[in-house]
Amino acid sequence: MTMRLAITRGVSPALARGELTHLARQPIDLDLAREQHGGYEALLASLGCTIVRLPAEPDLPDSVFVEDAAVVLDEIAVLARPGAASRREEVDSIARALAPHRTLARIEGPATLDGGDVLRMGRTLYVGLSTRTNERAAQQLRGIVGPFGYRVETVPIARCLHLKSAVSQVAAETVLLNPAWVDPRSFGRAERIEIDPSEPFAANALRVGDSIIFPEASPQTRRRLEEHALRVATVDVTELAKAEGGVTCCTLLLESPETAGNS
Repeated sequence: MTMRLAITRGVSPALARGELTHLARQPIDLDLAREQHGGYEALLASLGCTIVRLPAEPDLPDSVFVEDAAVVLDEIAVLARPGAASRREEVDSIARALAPHRTLARIEGPATLDGGDVLRMGRTLYVGLSTRTNERAAQQLRGIVGPFGYRVETVPIARCLHLKSAVSQVAAETVLLNPAWVDPRSFGRAERIEIDPSEPFAANALRVGDSIIFPEASPQTRRRLEEHALRVATVDVTELAKAEGGVTCCTLLLESPETAGNS
């Protein structure tokens, strides 16, 4: 028997000082951010996840966004080397959380990789070339995951922080994307659902089993997902969004034998 783990981390009291690339800095209500994050964790639990919650890191503002610290596959976990130097200390605690469940590999400098720039579709890893992730990292990742039967394809992105800001998987062969930020042709024969143009940040969705976790702030795009018979569960993450966060970046999902898990 296996269980689905969701590794999360508490909201740092320094969240408002986090790295910003494409958004203007706004005041963040820290208490509300924590409340919203708790609602997000509760939703994960309601969808069958066992929450592995790491403590908040007072000196690491962006550390709630745990997805950027690693790429987790069935066979291995690849520790990232975040493109923002201020985020690199986040990786060691994620490594400790993953070590009971996966063999670990690591991206080495001068390559830089954020986990939010990696989208897995079957045995293909799409790697967004962004301000945080470079071609050297894609080459290293290719060498690490190739022996397990994965191929790595690079995808240029524009006007957004990460690849998963522009595209995410919502079904086995279906992606949700913003065609202004990523070329839809990059994803081969996958069925494509385009976000409503009035909601440019709506392409970030988290697939958990047969459900999609999706931000409440994008109701027009939610309707498009539901028109494709997808089960959508919404959550309010407006304060985390001010820090360039989304629903994928606040967790690392993985399957693990029940005897090895933490609860």
